Amino acid sequence: MSLFTNKTLLITGGTGSFGNAVLNRFLRTDIGEIRIFSRDEKKQDDMRHEFQVKMPDVADKIKFYIGDVRDIASVKNAMYGVDYIFHAAALKQVPSCEFFPIEAVKTNVLGTENVLTAAIEAGVKNVVCLSTDKAAYPVNAMGTSKAMMEKVVVAKARTTKNTKICCTRYGNVMCSRGSVIPLWIDQIRNGSAITLTEPSMTRFIMSLDEAVDLVLFAFEHGEAGDILVQKAPACTIQTQAEAVCELFGGKKEDIKIIGIRHGEKMYETLLTNEECANAIDMGDFYRVPCDKRGLNYDKYFNQGDTERNTLTEFNSNNTQLLTVQETKEKIAALTYIQDELAKGAK
Repeated sequence: MSLFTNKTLLITGGTGSFGNAVLNRFLRTDIGEIRIFSRDEKKQDDMRHEFQVKMPDVADKIKFYIGDVRDIASVKNAMYGVDYIFHAAALKQVPSCEFFPIEAVKTNVLGTENVLTAAIEAGVKNVVCLSTDKAAYPVNAMGTSKAMMEKVVVAKARTTKNTKICCTRYGNVMCSRGSVIPLWIDQIRNGSAITLTEPSMTRFIMSLDEAVDLVLFAFEHGEAGDILVQKAPACTIQTQAEAVCELFGGKKEDIKIIGIRHGEKMYETLLTNEECANAIDMGDFYRVPCDKRGLNYDKYFNQGDTERNTLTEFNSNNTQLLTVQETKEKIAALTYIQDELAKGAK
């Protein structure tokens, strides 16, 4: 962790699943300070007490800041002395963003603009912004707001030299707040029907640790304006539900199809066909470099790109599709699942 030795890291939206994963990964390292910036004092208080119990020897490295990315003054208040930022604050629920799209714009687009403006003014060295596969070919308000967020990231990256700004894009994070696996576990335990939207729908799946790995990879290897994605596997929603049933003793015949919700896709895309034209294969990751062309369009009447990558759209239908057994093994490896299985065994 030499890059973070005695450094101050700010996590916006830090009380969420991603912030908790970063704290669990970083707190016992030689990092200097981790600032949790969010608007919910109850979640901050819960997190404070949790880590005071879990890691009492290092819990004082966590500093809490009440604020909202929509309010640039509160963002600036948390920014002094910060070396690095992981920008995770967002409205993420697809249905709620469908009904309140302007709220998604305020947090995901304008909030990102505020964070990046404050970071540049404060001389922050490195900012990694977290996006989603729903930003590629967006069909819903959440994805559209995240697509605009990415445009803000790239535009800001072009106009600053002292602050490196890049972006990560990833798929569904298993067992993160508001995700479907904890719901299914509760339904199985309550003897309720196991509800899923559409069996053949596919989704990328990754763990919180893999989400942190992607952000760290972007932090270390990304260049200004880059979008970085992980070569994640996927599975159908039916496969995922059956895997959870096998782990927690649910009955597959109790699975109930409820239909697609507002704004949902049948499959998700991590790299669009257009992005694939310039994507760089980095082993377990793809890097999409910033388009550094200027606004002088005239030269493109007689100049253009004659070559492009053979790679085409990278989506949850053409990536590795996991079987029920493979999905079950991936889910079973999660700490959250192991804890839930232990509860059920008591």
